[in-house]
Amino acid sequence: MAAGKTGAKDLTQGPIASTLMLFAMPTLASNILQSLNGSINAIWVGRFLGPEALAATANANIIMFLMFSVVFGFGMASTVMIGQAMGRRDIDAARRAFGSAVGFCMGLALVVSTLGWVGAPALLRLLSTPVEAYAMALVYLRVIFIAMPATLLSVMIMMGLRGVGDARTPLIFMIVSVAVDLILNPVLILGLGPFPAMGIAGSATATAVAGFVSLIGIIAYTYAKDLPLRLRGLELAYLRPAAEQMRVLLGKGLPMGLQMIVMSASGLVMIGLVNREGLQVTAAYGASQQLWTYLQMPAMAMGGAVSAMAAQNIGAGRWDRISRITGYGIGYQLLITGTMVAVMLTFHEALLGLFLGDNDAVIAEAWHMQLRVSWSFIAFGCTMILFGVMRANGVVIKPLIILIFTLFAVRIGFYYLAYPRIGADALWFSFPAGSFVSLLLAYLVYAQGGWRKAKLLVPVHEEECRESVNSDAEPAGRIAPTG
Repeated sequence: MAAGKTGAKDLTQGPIASTLMLFAMPTLASNILQSLNGSINAIWVGRFLGPEALAATANANIIMFLMFSVVFGFGMASTVMIGQAMGRRDIDAARRAFGSAVGFCMGLALVVSTLGWVGAPALLRLLSTPVEAYAMALVYLRVIFIAMPATLLSVMIMMGLRGVGDARTPLIFMIVSVAVDLILNPVLILGLGPFPAMGIAGSATATAVAGFVSLIGIIAYTYAKDLPLRLRGLELAYLRPAAEQMRVLLGKGLPMGLQMIVMSASGLVMIGLVNREGLQVTAAYGASQQLWTYLQMPAMAMGGAVSAMAAQNIGAGRWDRISRITGYGIGYQLLITGTMVAVMLTFHEALLGLFLGDNDAVIAEAWHMQLRVSWSFIAFGCTMILFGVMRANGVVIKPLIILIFTLFAVRIGFYYLAYPRIGADALWFSFPAGSFVSLLLAYLVYAQGGWRKAKLLVPVHEEECRESVNSDAEPAGRIAPTG
């Protein structure tokens, strides 16, 4: 199963450090491109339509993240199932897992899109969206919901491809999506050429078109290149979710999705609290979120890469490599995220000015937030690596409990306790408070080692016995790279 024309890459052989980096980099590049696309779109919106429109997109984007969370968990569950199957050299099991995940996602995305369109006004009111931004936020959100099925299905397919070790194909079609979006955004916002000026609806429409183009492209490419997860003939029946596969997708995917939903719900609470501080703080928060999105990218990319790599190794019974995969993942994450934090804090004025123009008052407010929040994403990234490794063996409940506790009991609790004393700073200091408690708890669970004895509910026949024996082959908690 070596890398080649099939698109699959064997992540169970060769040096861990270089293999992990080469696998993670296309995912990181893909995530950065996606974030860059959102940032440039925010620049267009902020510069052409004003701070009210930027505040509108900030409120809409947190809702969009919530919607993506509905599918993310199932995508991660399928990635782990596919990864373990590929580690066992069982391509048919990988295709069955992929087919069930895609078929289920198609139906789910249509439901989410419909409910999102209908419920958009209630969601925006729940967020206490500023009156000045409400109308634009509603238009933006509803157009985006039209493209929801295509966007979510693309995400599911890309995550499945990464499960077989193919990070290149998702990168190609992320580039396609970003290119289409970037070209169409100013054209549709301003009404250039034969197109009418659509304002904020134009920005959303550009994103919607890009989603459909990317989906059509990745499906066509999968069949043209005969990639490992393509389904043909009788295999198309795998798109009908099978009970056996759905037990795993639901049993593992729901808690994984709930992790993202918990993060989204915490974000909804936070933006509701930010909105209470007024339009200026909300606009500053919207610009800051754009920069913080980049700081989360190494953690999400490296966490996903570590999870896929660990899943293949677990499927192959290579428990001797797991701690080194974890150690290198944390090391790379610290290096990349730490460097990005330093760069963003050094050039904060120019970066914030991209979104806020020469509005010195809002830039000053955003800088105030940056100093208190940005460095906490280093701890967040380490937590995501530990969660990713445990997720590769189907352990998802303990990470979920940790997130619920730290994002609500710690972060929101910190805000309510500290606000009477330090005011709005309680919002910003709650980020590092939650991140470092989460890292501590995640490490304690990882070091305890019980997660190694878990079993993913995929039929592995005789491999089950071998996995159970090998689960104790390596001392728990050793995460320092040794080779």
